[in-house]
Amino acid sequence: MGTHPRDGSQDAGLVVESPFVWRARRKDCRHRLICFPHAGGGAGAFSGWAHRLPPGIELVAVQLPGRQNRVLEEPATEVGPLVRDVMRALRPLLAGPFSLFGHSCGALLAFEVAQALGVRGGPRPAHLFLSGESSPRAALGRPQLHRLSQEEFRARVLSLGGFDEEVTEDEDALEILLPLVMADFRLWERHRIVPAPRLDVPVTVLVGDSDVRAPLDSLDAWRGHTNAEFDIRVYPGGHFYLFDDPVQSELLDFIARTLLIPERESRAV
Repeated sequence: MGTHPRDGSQDAGLVVESPFVWRARRKDCRHRLICFPHAGGGAGAFSGWAHRLPPGIELVAVQLPGRQNRVLEEPATEVGPLVRDVMRALRPLLAGPFSLFGHSCGALLAFEVAQALGVRGGPRPAHLFLSGESSPRAALGRPQLHRLSQEEFRARVLSLGGFDEEVTEDEDALEILLPLVMADFRLWERHRIVPAPRLDVPVTVLVGDSDVRAPLDSLDAWRGHTNAEFDIRVYPGGHFYLFDDPVQSELLDFIARTLLIPERESRAV
């Protein structure tokens, strides 16, 4: 949560193309994977993924206001306008096959974008990957962290991991980052999913087996949001399982197979 060791890095090919878009361009791109970061996290959280995905998959990471190169901007306070801004920024990238991946609060944003595209008759993602997040219905019963005192919120958030050790020992850095994480929790804990037709998009829910933010019994209700295939995959680890090897390699291999195998099968027909 907040700053991960990989945050802020563009060494794997991620280049800032617009306020909302960091992209690792691939000339032979056959599928675009658009990633939404966790609470307080920036697009750089996914910088280590670009060179680990096969050449056919182009990585796009969404940069939200208040993060990294947008640190001087105020974070979003309403989901609706944020979704519209993100969709406008991504529109040029949705011409070919694409899928959405979101982690934690980013999973909720990815879902909202997929839902908005469906309602507006826009291009449809080939797949939706929702990581480290309880279903909206199950999340209603969770304690609302944004209502905690600053001290309690700090302790709870740091216990989830996701911060570089250097950051956790730097009070000045925490003073900058924790309010941004708090803003994300406030945004999403106050938000309620608007009823809409089910997605016609395959959904895979991904989670660490010891993730206290997304316990296993809170995930199956995501099934009710799609008419297409639904799957839950459990990996070893906590809330930030996806950034630790060897789990990260296994996760990216699974994503790559999911996105590219259907393409190979269609060419073989």
